[in-house]
Amino acid sequence: MRSTSFSTRLFPAAVLAVLAVAACSSDSAKSTPTPPGFASVGSGSASAPSAQAMGGDGSGVTFGKDSSDQDSAGPGTGVGVNAFLWRGALDTIAFMPLASADPFGGVIITDWYTPPGTTGERFKATIYILSRELRSDGVRVKIFRQVLQNGQWVDSPVSDQTVGDIENKVLARARRMREQMQASS
Repeated sequence: MRSTSFSTRLFPAAVLAVLAVAACSSDSAKSTPTPPGFASVGSGSASAPSAQAMGGDGSGVTFGKDSSDQDSAGPGTGVGVNAFLWRGALDTIAFMPLASADPFGGVIITDWYTPPGTTGERFKATIYILSRELRSDGVRVKIFRQVLQNGQWVDSPVSDQTVGDIENKVLARARRMREQMQASS
């Protein structure tokens, strides 16, 4: 009697498992349909729609204003933020270990850094690049500081001046790079 009960419960589960696996497989390969007027990715076809056909004005700018100067990262650069601010931020915090860098979202996160000769404090930075233009409000820096107390890391405040100094160094480095590029052109 007990084996009948077990097989009665096992059979529906086995049928469901077989149906689930069968639903996931197919003998024929299915391709993703391409919308009318679009070339498939990587086809090299000249039938790709123009910016006007996609509802744009032909400027290549999807959102925001068009900034045709060297300050903005143009389409095709692979970076969603101002390239000078991005590079300036990376150069400014190059002494800290990098935990994460997202050029499309414009976020740089460092790992904890302990300055040489210091054992009781450590720092971590997060830099946000907020603009595709080289502007003073296009970068925001957050610094986190911890001090060692009784064997535990405890959060400690960071002065606004320190944050402002790092933001200014990022901006200064970005401006220098822009000037060097313009001078070499």
